[in-house]
Amino acid sequence: MSTSSSSSRRREGRVDREANGTNGGGEEEEEEEGSISSQEAPNSATPHHLRGREEDSRDAFFFDESLQHLSFNQDGGCFAVGTDSGFRIFNADPFKETFRRDFDGGGIGIVEMLFRCNILALVGGGAVPKYSPNKVMIWDDHQARCIGELSFRVPVRTVKLRRDKIVVVLEHKIYVYNFSDLKIVHQTDTWGNPRGICSLSPTQESCAMACPGLTRGQVRVELYEPQNVTKFIQAHDSPLRCVVLSLDGSLVATASEKGTLVRVFDCHSGCLLHEFRRGTDRAKIYSLAFSKEKEWLVCTSDKGTVHVYRMPEGSIAGGGNGTTVTRGNNSSDNIASYHYQANGDGYTASSKNSSGYRAPPQSPMTPKSPSSMLQSVISMGVSANVLPKYLQAERSFAQFRMNRNGDASTGNYGKTDDRTSEFPENSFGFCKASFSTSKENRIVVICADGSYHKLEFDPVKGGSMSSVNYGRFG
Repeated sequence: MSTSSSSSRRREGRVDREANGTNGGGEEEEEEEGSISSQEAPNSATPHHLRGREEDSRDAFFFDESLQHLSFNQDGGCFAVGTDSGFRIFNADPFKETFRRDFDGGGIGIVEMLFRCNILALVGGGAVPKYSPNKVMIWDDHQARCIGELSFRVPVRTVKLRRDKIVVVLEHKIYVYNFSDLKIVHQTDTWGNPRGICSLSPTQESCAMACPGLTRGQVRVELYEPQNVTKFIQAHDSPLRCVVLSLDGSLVATASEKGTLVRVFDCHSGCLLHEFRRGTDRAKIYSLAFSKEKEWLVCTSDKGTVHVYRMPEGSIAGGGNGTTVTRGNNSSDNIASYHYQANGDGYTASSKNSSGYRAPPQSPMTPKSPSSMLQSVISMGVSANVLPKYLQAERSFAQFRMNRNGDASTGNYGKTDDRTSEFPENSFGFCKASFSTSKENRIVVICADGSYHKLEFDPVKGGSMSSVNYGRFG
């Protein structure tokens, strides 16, 4: 086979079925993004500072230097930990290590589970990566070997899995593959995305993906099944920090670099449903997660506080927010525009929807919450950005503050380490939260210092959450 023919096939994203080893060094340098091989790549000894995965894009300082990655599986029932020698799998609730795989002299920088099955996606990481950070290895743990490989010219930032698709996130591009044959089915350009911001709905009934769009603060929502529609939502003025879909792909929650507001949109209409205030100071939002029934939303940040928000029914403003593009094979894109756009900390709302119809006024009765009050005022034609800030967003329903200088049972990290002095006061390391699969009002938090927290909140009264379990995995 000629070099030009092979290169052409890789550019088109087709599967390379050659079984005679990997390309030589010269060909690998010219290899196009998204090429595929069935062979396992040799171990890479590339030093950490040459890998192209900057510390700030890794978005964390791991107190335990052996830890490289933390992630929950699709339903939050398990979580995976990448280490400088392999990976570990834990049951989230109850907390228990279920499996570990150690490699000789090789670290894992990304480990993505597929629910609870034996298939995982691995990307090399640490001082001595097991695999190249530019490759995604599809690992079958029953066979204890890689059964597929996706190669790229730049470092992989994130990998997302569902039963029928693999999503690979690079800094400026996203590739979507069929899981069955590793054929590329979609690719899209994004705004600069060094943190690998992306979310993929896991349910079989629908398939949605959310990622940064082509402009600052814009969210792109791909509704693959059954609509095959692309939705653009101008969620924030600042660059995106975190984006997450509900399990069924119907809602998307977003946070920007400012970290003061969390917004929730309807994926199909682009409508702004809820706006929640995390706080008044800037913060790094580390994770967002919906509960299974979409009744609650949990948020973690570098402030060391876990916030839970109640998801009331209805929206704070009627109408759409964004642009819809319906993809067709032989027709031009069908674009419909809406009249809600980000305006600083609030939203500027038109009194008419896209068809020119003015929404009927709502009941003048006294609203029961800031969100419903804002809805009433907007329905009377008053722009949201003239309201006091405390009326523009709901406060959290339940909270939990982590404190390093106390006992673990009160929500502290559990041990003091001199390395914590590298953080400014009130700044905390990377942590992720998810709702427990065992109890609706229970939260599981995993932290970069190797600590595990199980929290519960009162679903009626809210307020301070209680710590019901604490452990360590690192």
